[in-house]
Amino acid sequence: MYRISVEDHFDAAHYLRDYGGRCENLHGHRFKVVVTVEAKNLNSIGLAYDFTELKKHLKEVLSQFDHVCLNEVEPFDRINPSSENIAITIFDGLKACLPGQVKLASVEVWESPQSWVVYSPE
Repeated sequence: MYRISVEDHFDAAHYLRDYGGRCENLHGHRFKVVVTVEAKNLNSIGLAYDFTELKKHLKEVLSQFDHVCLNEVEPFDRINPSSENIAITIFDGLKACLPGQVKLASVEVWESPQSWVVYSPE
C-alpha cells in the first residue's frame, strides 16, 4: 500500500458556540491541513497518485474557508467549526474529487503546532 500526503493551510476566524470558555470568543488560526491518500498500485509512470493533483484538489476545497469567519460559511453556520468538524468537512469535500483507484485515508487539521485532530473513516 502506498500512502501519499500533502500539506496546505488556510487562515480563518471562528468561535465555538456553547463552549463555555475562551474559545467561545471570536479568534483566529492558521489551520494547517495534511491529507493522506492510499493506493495499492502504481500507474504506468510509477506514481501512486500525483502530488500536484492532490494539492490542487486540496487547495480548491480549502479556498472556501480562507480569510473568512468560519461560523458564516456552510456547514459551520449550522454546526460548530471545531477542528473535528473542519476535518470531516474537508474529508467529504475531497472524497468526491479523487479517482476510484485512490482512497482518502485521513485528514489532519492543526490549530496550532501543539494541537491537532486526525479524521479517518475507519
